Formats: sequence, structure tokens, C-alpha cells
Amino acid sequence: MTEPETISTATYCYVHPDRETTLRCKRCERYICASCAQRTPTGYLCKECVRSHQKIFDTAEWYDFAVGFITAGFLSAVASFLVSLIGGFGIFGWLLIAIGAPSASAAIAEGVRFVTRRHRSRSLFITISVGVVMGALPVLLFQVLSMNLFGILFQVIYLVIAVPLIYSRLSGIQLFR
Repeated sequence: MTEPETISTATYCYVHPDRETTLRCKRCERYICASCAQRTPTGYLCKECVRSHQKIFDTAEWYDFAVGFITAGFLSAVASFLVSLIGGFGIFGWLLIAIGAPSASAAIAEGVRFVTRRHRSRSLFITISVGVVMGALPVLLFQVLSMNLFGILFQVIYLVIAVPLIYSRLSGIQLFR
């Protein structure tokens, strides 16, 4: 008894024509290999479809970058100045900086979110993070020139706590669910 021969047509990844695959992008139906596939909760997408889908969520306008940078810089300068005042409190200052830096981060993030009207873009979040660092830089340089060791240390702690918290708060990154 002979088995009927099945006609199989080999399919190849559209990016890597030397890789045979049966996986398809759920959006554009092109064949993709395992290294090109991006897993989503509803199936696999090719990298181009993921990129085009991400552009839907980038809503920032050109002026949001300038307004966000200036607002973040100003609010960070105020918070940095307040942190420099804490430097003289000694051991109690450590507690104040541990409580104050996350609180200042939340205030800065919400202030920036208000002036940018909740517009979103990865490059906008990076610009705002740079604005936070640039806002704290004059106070940090003053602390360096005056050789205030606790002031420098508290400024660095403020920036190490504030910048990631502001970025994650604006971008919606959730560390714990």
C-alpha cells in the first residue's frame, strides 16, 4: 500500500529568505521566522507591524518637547534647591531625602503631564528626563564649588531617585502589578 504524496509548498520568512517557517504575522499575514516574530497577547506580529502600531501611541507635538523640558527643568531646579537645604540636617536629612525625592518626582511628573496635556512619546519622556538633570545641574555645580560633601551626595541621591521615577511615571511603566 502506498501513501499518497502530499504536495507541500515550503514557505520562507520575508526577512530571511533562507529560513523555512509556517508562522505568520497576524496583521499582515506575511510569513515570519521565530527571530522576526514579536509575541503579543493576541498572537505574533512582524517587527514592521509592531513599529507601525507603536506610532499610534506617539501623540507628542513639537512644542511639547520645549514646554516639557522647560517645565521639568524649572521644577527640578526648585526641588534641587530644597534638597540642598536638607544637606545641613545631618542624619535626619537622609530620612527627608528618602521621603522627599519620590514626592518631588511625583510632583514634577504630574506638572509636566499637565503642561504637555498628557501627550506621549518615548523621545518626549527622554527629553523631560534630561530637563530634570539640567534643572538640578546649577545647584549641583554650586555644591561642588562650595565643597559641600553632603550637598553633593544628596543631589546625586535626588537625581538617582527622581529621574527613573519621573520617566516611569510618565511612560506608564509598571514595576509591580
